[in-house]
Amino acid sequence: MSIQKIARLAGVSVATVSRVLNNSDTVKDANREKVLQAIKASNYQPNLLARQLRTARSSMILVMVSDISNPFCAEVVKGIEEEAEKNGYRILLCNSGSDIERSRSSLQLLSGKMVDGIITMDAFSKLPELSHLIADTPWVQCAEYADAGDISCVGINDSEASQQVVGYLADQGRRRIALINHDLSYKYARLRQQGYLSQLDEHNLDWQGISYASELSFSAGRQAMMTLLAADEIPDAVFAVSDTLAAGAMAAIQASGYSVPGDIAVAGFDGTELAEMISPPLTTLAQPSRDIGREAFRLIQQKIDQPDSAAQRVILQGHLIKRASA
Repeated sequence: MSIQKIARLAGVSVATVSRVLNNSDTVKDANREKVLQAIKASNYQPNLLARQLRTARSSMILVMVSDISNPFCAEVVKGIEEEAEKNGYRILLCNSGSDIERSRSSLQLLSGKMVDGIITMDAFSKLPELSHLIADTPWVQCAEYADAGDISCVGINDSEASQQVVGYLADQGRRRIALINHDLSYKYARLRQQGYLSQLDEHNLDWQGISYASELSFSAGRQAMMTLLAADEIPDAVFAVSDTLAAGAMAAIQASGYSVPGDIAVAGFDGTELAEMISPPLTTLAQPSRDIGREAFRLIQQKIDQPDSAAQRVILQGHLIKRASA
């Protein structure tokens, strides 16, 4: 159905319908309600290309994630999409794998004005290269961020969050607490390792063991745990920097004849559904993943509407969920 037919159905002018579609505040409430009812009754879908030509906006946001198979990334994307749809936007999703060439290909959308802004979840080490490619396009970075700069960002305090987990394990009487980490090119990995080491110092624990997973996967977590179990002295607790790695670690522990948490306590990070599905259920530091996504969209929309607005750094709070694994 065309905009002209909507106008006839609502008993208003075409200009009034246009103003309603563009969220103009000059429309009388009664006329706005007539138009909205007519749109609902006719299941009207505005022509996005026509809107782009009229407003110089596409109402599309490019979302680049490092690994969409990571449950944390998937939850953040859901939050972005929920908030985007509420505000008349759609998202284009790129699974970059933190590969700069794959990112470069997706970022060609910017030069064609196919998207109004970009939200990224790439490794901190990639940000300078991305900054060069993105230039002055509205940009928000999730999870990985600089401590200062011109890029709006949203995430949590990874060091404090990991300290909370390791401190809890130490307070439970664990004295040989190991860490399963990931790629240190990610800032979150470095910060969570810093938090781990600082808590060992605070609790006067001399023993430490760190194993690096090749990727954020169940099998990589299992292999990293097998490395720890092959040492002369094995840990009595393990903190993994993601729930997926923790699940793999737990499988390795149980397959090796040890019990969780009797012999080795296990804690994860992210607070994904996986933490509730494994046995025993996983103690984990839950990130507000959906809220991170929602806040990222609000920041990008503000940057689109107010290009000269100052960059914002939003730090949200995670919380420890205590379950049977630790």
